[in-house]
Amino acid sequence: MDFQALIMISCLAFVLQVQGIEGIARRPSGNHMPSPKIHRALPAGAKTTICVFSLTNLSQVKKVDDAGRFSAVQTRLVRQLDTDDSGRFRIELPPGTYSVFTKKGNVFYATRRDEKNNIAPVEVLPGKMTRVECSVESSHAAVY
Repeated sequence: MDFQALIMISCLAFVLQVQGIEGIARRPSGNHMPSPKIHRALPAGAKTTICVFSLTNLSQVKKVDDAGRFSAVQTRLVRQLDTDDSGRFRIELPPGTYSVFTKKGNVFYATRRDEKNNIAPVEVLPGKMTRVECSVESSHAAVY
């Protein structure tokens, strides 16, 4: 193989690199209090809508309540898609840091925050799919 062909193959491999997020949305319900003697199964996956926004701080949303529900997110919506019936999703994204919410009706949901109050931050690295687990708002509250 000559040098030009090697360069072309390397460039093609770089262009074909895929990055983004993938994972499952779960609907927690019931008792989730930690216990040394009881090992609870993971909650079942749930069909929902996943919304990926540019990195969003708590100061950039309108709260519905203090339980991680928001009526508006004031940053740019990058991607939105529905999961499959078991809650699985895969979203290709450019490298960067994003906030990931689930959505039910007109309400966005995310409970995780970092030390700077960025909501559900996820870093996407070049050529890597970042694993994400999301919670879906349930009409039956989980107990922690």
